[in-house]
Amino acid sequence: MRENEGTGTPKEVHDSGLVRVSRTQIGRRMKKLAEHGLLTHVGNGAYVITEEGKAYLDEEYDAEEGVYINGSGPSEPSTSADAGTNDV
Repeated sequence: MRENEGTGTPKEVHDSGLVRVSRTQIGRRMKKLAEHGLLTHVGNGAYVITEEGKAYLDEEYDAEEGVYINGSGPSEPSTSADAGTNDV
């Protein structure tokens, strides 16, 4: 998906041969990535990578914290920060 900068479905990713796991597993992982804001589900089983997803691949985005690293992001993160999880 990254090279195409377009949409992709689990079947397309599976058929590309780039990932050697089942199409079902790819679908589960894509759904999980969407839950973390790294992919966006655009309908009919297709996903597109988000700006946060691109930044994550470039090691500029911390998906666990939902923040850009070293201020590399375009602005504020698109997901709400966990106000109650700032443990010491």
